[in-house]
Amino acid sequence: MSSSGSVRDALEKHLQAILNNDVDAYHATTVPELTLYEWYVTPHRIDGLPFHGFMMAESARPDTAGTALEPSPSAGAPGETPRQRFDLANYVEQRYGDAAVCTYTLLITKGTSAGVTVRSHHETRVLVRLDEVWKVVHVHKSPAWQAPYAPPG
Repeated sequence: MSSSGSVRDALEKHLQAILNNDVDAYHATTVPELTLYEWYVTPHRIDGLPFHGFMMAESARPDTAGTALEPSPSAGAPGETPRQRFDLANYVEQRYGDAAVCTYTLLITKGTSAGVTVRSHHETRVLVRLDEVWKVVHVHKSPAWQAPYAPPG
């Protein structure tokens, strides 16, 4: 479980591309056959890049309150553009040759005139080194609180 700056740098570049709604940078840091499980979006696996390309394009609109990292904000249409950042809490990187498994708690901090909010969830992102470039191939997200064993009835 050693940490490599190049893997973390690639991961942070990937996440910043999402936060910035930069579709070109997102595509440059992700394989086309990406698979994801995003518990707050859908209970099903999401395959490929078009789904998130649409989410980022919509999130970039000035009349959209969400971001691709947090698509369902608590307060409807925005009155202002929030200032935001992300942090990776409890980051662990496991390297196995040209593959890396990164686990952490993603903290998304937003500042608006109403104050500062922080949301979080757990993530695993799997990266592979292709042609000397680290790219995200799989993402799995989980709630950062104890979810019930069975879905609400």
